[in-house]
This record gives sequence, C-alpha cells and structure tokens, in this order.
Amino acid sequence: MVVKPGLTGAVDVVQEIAAWLQARGVASFFEPDAGALAGPAASGRTLDHDALAAAVDLVLVLGGDGTLLATAGRIARAGVRVPILAINFGSLGFLTETTLPELYNALEAAVNGTSPIEERIMLRATIERAGAVIHESPILNDVVVTRGALSRMTDLSVSVDDQFVARFKADGLIIATATGSTAYNLSAGGPIVHPAVDAVLLTPIAPHTLTNRPVVIPATSVLTVQPLVEEGRHDVYVTLDGQTGFALSREDIVRVRRAELPLRLIRPTTRSYFEVLRQKLKWAER
Repeated sequence: MVVKPGLTGAVDVVQEIAAWLQARGVASFFEPDAGALAGPAASGRTLDHDALAAAVDLVLVLGGDGTLLATAGRIARAGVRVPILAINFGSLGFLTETTLPELYNALEAAVNGTSPIEERIMLRATIERAGAVIHESPILNDVVVTRGALSRMTDLSVSVDDQFVARFKADGLIIATATGSTAYNLSAGGPIVHPAVDAVLLTPIAPHTLTNRPVVIPATSVLTVQPLVEEGRHDVYVTLDGQTGFALSREDIVRVRRAELPLRLIRPTTRSYFEVLRQKLKWAER
C-alpha cells in the first residue's frame, strides 16, 4: 500500500483496509508513510518504495495523480508488471478516478482478479552530457523543457528518429503521452488523446510563431531535444513527470523513447473515459 505523504486524514481508512485484507488471508505490505498510518498491522511488513514495487502482486495507491505518477515510476524502475489500483484522495484525481465509497468493491474485484486492466504506454527519458547519460527516468505523463522564470524564450532543436523537425522558439516544449494529454499539454493548447492511441505529442508552450502548432507522432519514435543557449547559461530546465527537474546547458541532449513496459492500471468502475473527461474536466459541457 502506498499513501500520499502527509495524508494523516487517511489513518482510519488505511487501518480498515489492512484489517479487510487480513480477514481474507491476503498478505499486505506498506511503504513507510502507509506503515506509519497502519500502526501494528504494518509490523514487519514495511518496505521502502522501490522494494515494495518488486515484492507485491498489486499496488494500492491512496492519494492523487502525483502519488500515482511517483508510484508508476518506481514500478517501471523495478522492471515489473504489477498493476495499480488508485483511490482518489487528491483534488482532481483524473488518473486516480476511483472514489472512496467505491474502494472495497474495487479492491475485492482487484484481489479476485476480475477487474479490467488498462495498459498505458510509458516513456523513458535520458539526459546526456558530453556523450554520457547523467540521468534516466521512466515517464507516464510528460517531459517538459522550459525556460527559467527570468530568462528569455527557449530555442530548442528537435529531431524525431534522427530527422530534423524544427527549431522551436517558445517558452518551452511538452513531450506527452496520451495519458499525459489531459495534464500540462491540455493547458498549453494541446489536443486530448484517448489513452488507447499509441502516440506521443509535441506541444510548444506559448510559441513565438503562430504556425508552430502541436504535432502527434508515433509512440515508436525516438525524440531528441537540444537547447540552443549561450555558453555558460543554465536557464533552461527539464522536468520529468513533475517529479524531478534539472538545469540544462548547451551541450546537453534530452532523448525520449518508448519504455520497455507499459503501466498496468486497474479501472474497476464502469465510467467510460469520456465520462471521466466530462466529470473531472467539465469537457464539452456548457
């Protein structure tokens, strides 16, 4: 079980879930924040985040979309195909769509193996400096290259499969999956893409040329982004799934390709994707 850090209001729910699982003979393990809330039920069953992902057959997440993104990254780094059941304790909960009243029906179906599982493509981003990889990270939503708060617009050279695409002059660039299309990409004017579509989006942020519009490319593509900044400047940043960020210099290259394994996301509710769009984003409503 994974709980959003600082979610002290979930103490009763965590303890009730632990008791529910124990009554059904299901062994449960807790990451440290969840273990602190579970109390005695977590005795001897608390694992660090990375170890937890590799040790269980199902990950139950209590939190918001940020908690889900962090958990998806840990599962990807562990190289396992364990599915996630996410219960919404956040404000929006677009990915963590299952509500608290639906918790036990959803959990029972997941434990029994009767829940439908969606596979969402993930990306793998690498940052290269002087020919060496200095960071590598799995991505569920997006890779964002953007300017600093006080810097001028970014100037980014972008290639797809070693074919030059464009020199993007904008406040930044979003590389998003279909899952991430409803996140920053949507705010920047990019399209909503159904998660079953095998695609990656390139969306400039406030482009300085009106003809510079979002592009949808195959998910099999390998993207390369290089900041064209003056020597010694470090006012261009890359943010990975909103979890980690790095300053980039002129010689750095951000390379994004499809990850080896998809995320497996349990969706036990009968709500369609479009119903979630209408409910969470008020999409297509007057």
